[in-house]
Amino acid sequence: MALAGCLMLCPVATMAQDKVTADAGAELVSSYIWRGQDLGNMSLQPTLAIGYKGLSLSGWGSVGLDKDDTKEFDLTLGYAVGGFHVAVTDYWFNNGAGYFHYGARNTAHVFEANVGYDFGFLSVNWFTNFAGNDGVNRDGDRAYSSYVSLTAPFRLGGLDWTAEVGAVPWATGFYNATADDPAGANGFEVSHVGIGASKEIRITEHYSLPLFARAVWNPATEGAYFVFGLRLF
Repeated sequence: MALAGCLMLCPVATMAQDKVTADAGAELVSSYIWRGQDLGNMSLQPTLAIGYKGLSLSGWGSVGLDKDDTKEFDLTLGYAVGGFHVAVTDYWFNNGAGYFHYGARNTAHVFEANVGYDFGFLSVNWFTNFAGNDGVNRDGDRAYSSYVSLTAPFRLGGLDWTAEVGAVPWATGFYNATADDPAGANGFEVSHVGIGASKEIRITEHYSLPLFARAVWNPATEGAYFVFGLRLF
């Protein structure tokens, strides 16, 4: 989701440059898979980000080409220094209350805190929902739904690869809900095992088209997905 926008500026942020930096882009993906959850079909996902001295503000969206797909708009405020970063994200989905509804029981916003560290060979991230339309646990109480991920980049066969494992640490209806089990995660569950590769296809002397493909499995829901995408700019 919105973390992609923050990550666009993370390498710049860690250098704590004295000038304002900005980036904009858009990706087209064959399906929208997030933390092992199937959130939609083919989607266009734009990003706009600005940063200054390690502080970044980014907007990220997802618009499905199918009219029935949920539309999403996320804002992330983050700070990075060295390999360490923290961020707060406001996720909003158009299948509930309007954007300016922030009531505890009447909102389509989800507010999430993230803390992580990038060691270079391995990135570790922890995410927790602290407000908004969070899931509930088996007792019906707010779950403070959380997710932890380990991501390792490497290069093989001339391609840039990324391997990732993600898990839900405790029970919540926010993750891994299915038609057969709408209550979602029943406790600690691995919800994302993925591997992907990216490559730039040279179109002209001054323009290359970045392509990527990734395979994702969700052991908790027995889901499997293969996603193809390209960054338009």
